[in-house]
Amino acid sequence: MAKLIAVVGPTGAGKSALAIDIAKHLIAQGGQAEIINCDSMQFYKGMDVGTAKLTLAEQQGVPHHLFDFLEITDESTAAEYQKIARPLIESLQERGVTPILVGGSMLYVAAVLNRFEFPARDEVLRARLEQDLIEHGPHEMHRRLKALDPIAASRIIPENGRRSVRAIEIVTLTGEPFAAALPEVPEDWQPVLEIGITGDREHLRARLEARVIKMWQQGLIAEVQALEAHGIRAGKTSSAAIGYSQALKQIDGEMTEAEAIADTVRLTQKYARRQMSWFRRDSRIQWLDYQDPEAAAKALALVDDWMSL
Repeated sequence: MAKLIAVVGPTGAGKSALAIDIAKHLIAQGGQAEIINCDSMQFYKGMDVGTAKLTLAEQQGVPHHLFDFLEITDESTAAEYQKIARPLIESLQERGVTPILVGGSMLYVAAVLNRFEFPARDEVLRARLEQDLIEHGPHEMHRRLKALDPIAASRIIPENGRRSVRAIEIVTLTGEPFAAALPEVPEDWQPVLEIGITGDREHLRARLEARVIKMWQQGLIAEVQALEAHGIRAGKTSSAAIGYSQALKQIDGEMTEAEAIADTVRLTQKYARRQMSWFRRDSRIQWLDYQDPEAAAKALALVDDWMSL
């Protein structure tokens, strides 16, 4: 019977490479394995350089799902992702394929792996809150959320206005903390082997800085300029993505290239810290150090034990 595997951790830690190693290992043993993307910015068509999206060659023949299924102007939500990813997982399992969920988008991972349902939406309230976001900015919305629900605010970066708006909406509609939808002790949607990969904090910081610089060298500005024709400036999610927001400011002359890179490095490092804070609360995750030369072998041993149960 096909099982479920997840590879999680902070950005830049090597999740994609490890997931491919796991998939190839299962295939070499005569099984079937396919990867499901859980990086919310990689859902978007054309957002490649700034998200470090794997090329077809880098996928090494392993089937990958849920890349490039959203237009640049579409809104991405964890609730919608849950509705797409879970049936996909079950469909693969029915065919004897082991799904490997890979990504660091925290709420999206939780939406798939944990048993909980998202509260309903109120379009009128949402429209009013989004107008407030436009008029007052993400930091003000985060301040409002902190006053309503400090725990939820601690889990959302102040720059992510959409997440703050959604949390305020839920608190307003339900009268309960947004965190109530995300219990401290998660309950499995179905049994899963969760493998986490991370590294020394300072080493990861340096690694992320090099990664951001490489994105600019690989043509992030040209990518964003091309995406302008497809409406990235109107995209609520895409235009606010780390790196893309800074690239737009550089294009508009609001930031120099050095300032745009520095701000992207700062926010990427901050995001990685928040990812680790989130994932560390999940006692189901079995952690590996990407600097450990035996990390891949240890992961494969975990997978073999899991598959033999």
